[in-house]
Amino acid sequence: MSVAHQLTPYLKQLRLSGILDTLEVRNQQAIAEQWSHLEFLTRLVQDEVERRGQKQLDLRVRRSGISPAKTLESFDFGFNPTINRQQVYDLATCEFVRARRNALICGQTGVGKSHLAQSVAHEAARKGFDVLFTSAQAMLSQIHAGRADGTYERRLAGYLKPHLLLIDDFGLKPLPQPCGPADLFDVIDGRYEKASIVLTSNRSPSEWHDLFGDPLLASAGLDRLAHRAIVVLITGQSYRLAQPPEGAEGALFAPPASPRGGNRR
Repeated sequence: MSVAHQLTPYLKQLRLSGILDTLEVRNQQAIAEQWSHLEFLTRLVQDEVERRGQKQLDLRVRRSGISPAKTLESFDFGFNPTINRQQVYDLATCEFVRARRNALICGQTGVGKSHLAQSVAHEAARKGFDVLFTSAQAMLSQIHAGRADGTYERRLAGYLKPHLLLIDDFGLKPLPQPCGPADLFDVIDGRYEKASIVLTSNRSPSEWHDLFGDPLLASAGLDRLAHRAIVVLITGQSYRLAQPPEGAEGALFAPPASPRGGNRR
């Protein structure tokens, strides 16, 4: 009877059945390398701790809504050399999350704002923080729907609870009326100095005030959002438009080349 077969019922009873994944390998390694009993036990416990940590990370990422593929490792910094790498890696340390500060990532469509925001969220998840990723439009629609079924407070609380809330594409569409601006203020105000927001937008911060449609609400909300915030400004061409579609030799919507010679009008 193998060691694993003997221990299986006991490990399951103790909810340590994950040890079975590496038990035979570690047993053979211990014999070959003449480990002490304590060394053998230590390696098994380390394997179980790592397995549980990875399982918890997978669960946090799955619940967060971020794409598993959007990581710092997969981001192409070479495509847009104007991006401040040091600033991005500083965000990835998640010190701003610990300090309950916000980060505002601004730039035109396609320069990598969402990818970078989700990359930071991945790092936060790896460090044990709870993360939630949503678009501004989806969040406000969800909160507003709570008014119809009596779940408004619960839905709002769902956006206040995570350590890090990623709000993508702010300003891409008008804030839904009449409650969108007020609901957005409630999210910002509810998280102010309690938990962090990463917000991405293809609009300049100077345009955000007009999106609210209410000067007082805009001033109060943006003042809280921007207080002690880290601002990342990205310029450059669109990564998506620069990728040629299948069957095309160049970018489909590349800007036309400047004319050389010929008649001018």
